[in-house]
Amino acid sequence: MRIFKYTKTNNYKLKDLNQFKGCLIGGAVGDALGSSVEFMYLPNIKRKYGQLGITRYDLNNGKALISDDTQMTLFTANGLLYGQTQNQMLGKNKEYEFYLSLAYKDWYYTQYKNVPQEYNSITWIYNIAELHVQRAPGGTCIEALSKSTDEIFQNINNPINNSKGCGGVMRVAPVGLYFNPQYKSKEDIYLLGAKISALTHGHPLSHISSYFMTAIINNIVYKNEKLINSIKSALSSVNKNMKKYSKDLKYFTKLINSAISLSKLDMADENAIDKLGEGWVAEETIAIAVYASLKYSDSFEKAIICAVNHSGDSDSTGALTGNIMGAYLGYDSIPTYYKENLELKETILELATDLYNDCPVNQDELWIAKYVHANKNKTN
Repeated sequence: MRIFKYTKTNNYKLKDLNQFKGCLIGGAVGDALGSSVEFMYLPNIKRKYGQLGITRYDLNNGKALISDDTQMTLFTANGLLYGQTQNQMLGKNKEYEFYLSLAYKDWYYTQYKNVPQEYNSITWIYNIAELHVQRAPGGTCIEALSKSTDEIFQNINNPINNSKGCGGVMRVAPVGLYFNPQYKSKEDIYLLGAKISALTHGHPLSHISSYFMTAIINNIVYKNEKLINSIKSALSSVNKNMKKYSKDLKYFTKLINSAISLSKLDMADENAIDKLGEGWVAEETIAIAVYASLKYSDSFEKAIICAVNHSGDSDSTGALTGNIMGAYLGYDSIPTYYKENLELKETILELATDLYNDCPVNQDELWIAKYVHANKNKTN
């Protein structure tokens, strides 16, 4: 049950820090819970963890480890804030997706030890040693980001591949979280989610899924409505503004409507999820997240347990479900035992708070250190 209060302004409500923290921490929780079983079949999950499947973290040296899903989500958040600061404080005028191509290049270099000596990172989180570890990074992302930043940026208009893997949609939640539709067209906000997905994934279903996920988060955070209405509104917007992908859009809409319908049935979760797919591709990932979130819309815990216990991409379906449920129910609704021992918890909360506070009007030394001079203290 929600514990925050809504205050409306011009059909939108005031943003709530509890939701910002909930969205990013919730995604990391679902990711960390699901990453332990990502490559396991459901019967094997049950044999190891019991009939309910995995319900608590499988700790590694006392930590619940995040995967590349959360890593890239954090670089999305940092890239957005870097771009806003560059444009607002320094008078630059570049697209957000350009700044995100730079941020994702930073993530790419966290995956390798031999970083070019001349490389200059733009994100302050690049300097966090814990992010310089490989957590099963997606091959599509790695290949796409191996190009120069100029080439990566051009991928938006010239698809680099035909991939619809979930590596695009898994990282876009901060876009929906950050931009207030009172000040930026909601269609432009949602489209930005699709554009940054297109930096690495060229298939229309990746673009559609990322647009949809961005819209869901934005509706949850800035509108006063039930979760089902936020999802249906997002689906309506997709159908209105992504018509150029008519064939794929028809399939996507059918899949999401199936997820909505299944969430209303008295059916075992594993059987329902089996009808939606395994989550290795974008549209299946978001469909499973929609199902789990709607089926257990009043319980963060039940939703993510549902989302990760299947024979598919458990960390990604858990991450998206955690983003949605964390934004909807708020940070305070997430059980303490999921917050404890979560890797990089304080960093995640710091980024969530920065997204909420936004670029300050007055000079702020800490903000400038993070979003103007981030590359002064390089890890490598």
